[in-house]
Amino acid sequence: MKRILLSTASLGVLALASPAMAADLPLKAPSATASVYDWSGVYVGVFGGGGYGNHNVNNSTGSAVPFADFSANYSSTGGIGGGDIGYQWQSGSLVVGVEGDLAWTGIKGNDASQFAAGAFPGVTAVDADNLRWTGALLAKAGYTVDRWMLFFEGGYAFGSIQHTNTPLVGPVDTFNVSANGLTGGAGIAYAVTNNVIAKFDFRYTSFNGYNRPGSSATGGLTVNGQLPYSTVSTYSVVTLGLDYKFGGPVVAKY
Repeated sequence: MKRILLSTASLGVLALASPAMAADLPLKAPSATASVYDWSGVYVGVFGGGGYGNHNVNNSTGSAVPFADFSANYSSTGGIGGGDIGYQWQSGSLVVGVEGDLAWTGIKGNDASQFAAGAFPGVTAVDADNLRWTGALLAKAGYTVDRWMLFFEGGYAFGSIQHTNTPLVGPVDTFNVSANGLTGGAGIAYAVTNNVIAKFDFRYTSFNGYNRPGSSATGGLTVNGQLPYSTVSTYSVVTLGLDYKFGGPVVAKY
């Protein structure tokens, strides 16, 4: 009987102590939710950098004009700066979007060294190109790892090229061309904050060729004494930029 009473008392003490002991035990923290950056939203930005142009000029008039048949390849270099606006939409790790940009450029060059050292010694500049401004309408696609994104882009490019032809005799011929063509490239972007994005961009653009016709009435020369010729230009541009993205905070990933 005594043993039974002691056992009963012990069980009662344990029952009373259980809530207090449970209260002293540390609670297990809920599992943390990871957050990832959301690239969706409208953005505007600025960019700047440098570019390299490659130009081909060709003049072929047969034997009608002495020394008139020639072709040359020359380069141009200079700075570029402008702004962009776009929209991106994200699904999982994939991002698609559209973008438009407009930029001033100082990319210019001529073939003076080729002609001064070749068939036309002493000529300071026969052909020169100056890309005055350019823009593009682009489709974009990217792959993200949280705040990093690798992207590809392509679309339609336009701009204004000023071409100058300095003949051996006659007046200098300077005119502006409305350039159109295709452009494509790739880059990498990083979200510095929830709204500020830094990016590196490389783009290649091929503009349409243009012709400066001659006149048969002047033996292959134009009315103002110019030889007929055609030119084709391509550009490679590297820029660094900053975009400001509206809305689109980080989202939870469970």
